[in-house]
Amino acid sequence: MLKDAAISVVRTLREHGHQAYLVGGCVRDLLLGRRPADYDVATDAPPERVMRIFPQTYAVGAQFGVVLVPVRDGFDESDVPPEHNRVIEVATFRSDVGYSDGRHPDQVVYSKTPAEDVQRRDFTINGLMLDPLSGEVLDFVGGQTDLRAGIIRTIGAPRQRFHEDKLRLLRAVRFAARFGYAIEDSTFSAIKELASSIHQVSRERVRDELTKMLTEGQARRAFELLDATGLLREVLPEISAMKGVEQPPQFHPEGDVFVHTLIMLAMLPPGCSRTLAWGVLLHDVGKPPTFRVGEDRIRFDGHVEIGEKMAQEICRRLRMSNEDTQQILALVANHMRFADVQRMKESTLKRFLRLRDFHEHLELHRIDCLGAHGKLDLHEFVREKLRSTPPDEIRPEPLISGHDLIAEGLKPGPAFKEILAAVEDAQLEGMLKNKNEAMDFVRQFVLSNPDLVS
Repeated sequence: MLKDAAISVVRTLREHGHQAYLVGGCVRDLLLGRRPADYDVATDAPPERVMRIFPQTYAVGAQFGVVLVPVRDGFDESDVPPEHNRVIEVATFRSDVGYSDGRHPDQVVYSKTPAEDVQRRDFTINGLMLDPLSGEVLDFVGGQTDLRAGIIRTIGAPRQRFHEDKLRLLRAVRFAARFGYAIEDSTFSAIKELASSIHQVSRERVRDELTKMLTEGQARRAFELLDATGLLREVLPEISAMKGVEQPPQFHPEGDVFVHTLIMLAMLPPGCSRTLAWGVLLHDVGKPPTFRVGEDRIRFDGHVEIGEKMAQEICRRLRMSNEDTQQILALVANHMRFADVQRMKESTLKRFLRLRDFHEHLELHRIDCLGAHGKLDLHEFVREKLRSTPPDEIRPEPLISGHDLIAEGLKPGPAFKEILAAVEDAQLEGMLKNKNEAMDFVRQFVLSNPDLVS
């Protein structure tokens, strides 16, 4: 087990005459009966000493007293969560001095006692240490009391803790949502006061915290807290703008766009894909700027197209990968197409069904319906179509290629794309079964469209 590897690191440090304890999130999770995603060790051994004791270490954070000890070859990985990177983080007891960039300490001063070390950490529930050899919990900050009470509280003065590291503003919200805890009053007040300073944090780190909020199974609570603390309008003003934007009650009896989105977020399970989660969050982002009251009802004309552009800007701003961006934009761009599935031509429907990761499109549609009118007839229609249609009919092998068109005497050019698309349409409609039929179709198509190849 991964825990055994961490205990082995503690034991080895002890055998070399040093203090060593499990620390932080892993202790919190063990006390809560949860499986830690990773294990951290705190010790009085300075980094160079740790690297001598464990020769294969990675000194990626040595300037902050942090050394990574890789898990030994042959270690049983059956209990290692997929996100774990097979290292134990070993940090030297320290005090941090100055945070001029609002993220990293300007100076690290090593200390000799665990009591000094925990004073620099963020929240009381993350400031616990555990002696894994005796089972003793070292609690210098009241973390066990806050765990039992369900409280997120900074260690020491909240404003100071948040000034040191602005990312803690988001982490307080994420932990409160993940565990279903309340944020202690002075901690909450400090978050509201300092919310605008979140812009000092790199966009990548903001993105990662938001993605965790969306995928840890408590996304609705997280975004309610982001809104209540004022952080939402700072990190995602486009989502904050959804509040109060009414929708036609015959389609959306649940309320405004923000309420609809929150209801959908509540349906995201722990461990859902980040692209689905972001797709759910952003699918109606184009509604606020396209809101208008028509003669018959509220309308959002063009909200899909506007929403796709807005989602692209959000993905760019948060520096998401090209692959994730492409899928998130596809989810936003296609979420309204389910309204037409029963009227689509067979070729159009099959092309729709073979979108990349179509299961995410289908799931977004399902919870979109459940978060509004509750009708799943179109969802069931698509599921039945997928069940009853062999995959090779949805994505068949092409009957012909551009080489066949050249062999037919046609000159390569832009027309090839249109001709091959027409052949594929006919194939998807079930009109063409083999190459000979496809070439006969091409000849008729060319005769009917002489300007295309002239």
